[in-house]
Amino acid sequence: MKLIIGISGASGSNYAISLLKELKERNIETHIIVSDWGKYVLKEETQNTMDEIKDLSTKVYENNDMAASISSSSFLVDGMIIIPASIKTCSEISTAHTSTLIIRCADNMLKTKKKLIVCLRETPLSTPALDMLRNLSMYGSIVLPLSPGFYHRPKTISDLEGFITGKILDLLEIENNKIKRWKDEF
Repeated sequence: MKLIIGISGASGSNYAISLLKELKERNIETHIIVSDWGKYVLKEETQNTMDEIKDLSTKVYENNDMAASISSSSFLVDGMIIIPASIKTCSEISTAHTSTLIIRCADNMLKTKKKLIVCLRETPLSTPALDMLRNLSMYGSIVLPLSPGFYHRPKTISDLEGFITGKILDLLEIENNKIKRWKDEF
């Protein structure tokens, strides 16, 4: 499996780190793009560095590198996850405003009908934002709010991150035991 991971400037870069660790453990090829604001938030919210992102990925690209191989729809890839996704990033995807590599790659996913998972980390949401997210869904993307469940009784932040990672892996049809499965008798 080969995936593109976009990390935008929304809060929640710890979710991206959790996902990258899981994908690396499974030897899944990952092509990472971190926006400038994504780098800033990563530094502010976590103790992770861009060097650690590089260690967790197959290849890292600059968001302004429009000549990168992944900017072409001829680049064979199984899907893309944007985690966290800001409202700005979602808005640009919904309007095909492809001025950055993250948005260009997302547009490629939509036009080639590949899996695009947009992990929104915003609250509350305005009516225009809700309309835009509805459009993203209608265009074929999966909108996954970074809203972990609590039925698994999380005890740590890592448990909350694992819940989201498990949901993403489920959407990618990657077997995992990151989340407790709902059963008739819980």
